[in-house]
Amino acid sequence: MRGRKRKIVDSDTPILDIQLPVLETTLPEPVEVLQIDVTDLIDAVKTVSALEGIDKIRQGVGAILSHLESISEQESIQLPAEASYIVKELNQVIESRTPVRARYYLNRLVKGLTKVRTNRFNDINLNRWKEYTDILTDSLWILDKRDASGVHTAGYWGNFVPQIPNQLIRRFTKPGDWVLDTFAGSGTTLIESQRLGRNCLGIELQESIAEASSQLVSRELNPYSTKCEIVVGDCTDTDIRKELKKRGTDSVQLVIMHPPYHDIIKFSEDPRDMSNAADVDAFLELMGKAVDNVKDLLEPGRYLGLVIGDKFSKGEWIPLGFLTSQVITSRGFMMKSVIVKNFDETLGKRTQKELWRYRSLAGGYYVFKHEYIFLFTKNE
Repeated sequence: MRGRKRKIVDSDTPILDIQLPVLETTLPEPVEVLQIDVTDLIDAVKTVSALEGIDKIRQGVGAILSHLESISEQESIQLPAEASYIVKELNQVIESRTPVRARYYLNRLVKGLTKVRTNRFNDINLNRWKEYTDILTDSLWILDKRDASGVHTAGYWGNFVPQIPNQLIRRFTKPGDWVLDTFAGSGTTLIESQRLGRNCLGIELQESIAEASSQLVSRELNPYSTKCEIVVGDCTDTDIRKELKKRGTDSVQLVIMHPPYHDIIKFSEDPRDMSNAADVDAFLELMGKAVDNVKDLLEPGRYLGLVIGDKFSKGEWIPLGFLTSQVITSRGFMMKSVIVKNFDETLGKRTQKELWRYRSLAGGYYVFKHEYIFLFTKNE
């Protein structure tokens, strides 16, 4: 590693001396990538923070920004990704109206560069929370299209978009944690778990689907060497704890349940299949058994996510999502969030938008364009 000294000089501020060592990289010459020396940068920030008055603080910050800008303008030099975070934070200082607020932002920058603060559920660094722009925090999710990267496929009728398990896993687990998917289907949750460095056990009723999904998961890269496997069985009575123990754990940190929306789609002829339940009450009874079967596996205070939609029956809107959520809360879970996710297209309606619009106008109802993601925590 070789380094160079670059001095930032401003007429009204002290000289700020920042060491910017150059890392050897595999990038084609003559581009060189600079690694900002965090220690020297922090010293510079602290020097600026000690200045009197908002004008001098702005001038000092402006000197640092000018220095970074002058480097980035050189065609032969590339700044690391870290620089964009630093620039955003420093620009907020420039926009501050008081020295108190400016120093607050400068101190926050120092914390973001030197300390990691997380909570018990995930590895999100709360000292740098602004960087997580792709993590959703609102209760309305507008998703333009499903993620089709890697081995993800939309060929299995009724599977959910990969963005849903991706968001839940990143919000409510840490690397190495265990995720349980009680309706594994095409393996969407397992694929996302594997990508994110989480272990995952999926339960799938249909053996042929489980085998096909297992092959699919095996083709996805596994950079963290996690265990992501599907077990054939009925989630209402399978000994899931036994299956977990075979894989080195007896509890999970997140449960994801994406059941059939009763009989909207018939997935098989198996009478145990919830899509073959005789009526809504029978469906809810089966869901209750499924929840009972996983409740003791989920660690106290951790999250259960239910992905489900409503249904029409004989002209009546059946609030299947809320009915199922009541089944879960009646078993010692507390509801934390109700998220509404839009969907514009399904395999059943993809080429029939005009027909469904006509039916809506003629029948006096509204076409489904949403489903729910209910979040619960298990009481301590």
